[in-house]
Amino acid sequence: MPVVKVKKEMDKMSAGEILEVHATDKGAKSDIPAWAKSSGNKILKEDQEEDVLKFWVEKA
Repeated sequence: MPVVKVKKEMDKMSAGEILEVHATDKGAKSDIPAWAKSSGNKILKEDQEEDVLKFWVEKA
């Protein structure tokens, strides 16, 4: 459920703020970028360290 958690956190943020997301759910690799695109937010960076996916998402 990483996308649900990301959305809840992003709802609390102001435009231009950046959320760093760490996820171990392999579905997050496609789900978070797809959600960001559909919601108008922007993925600034995507990385993976072992089993942890990391995303930096800028609030639109």
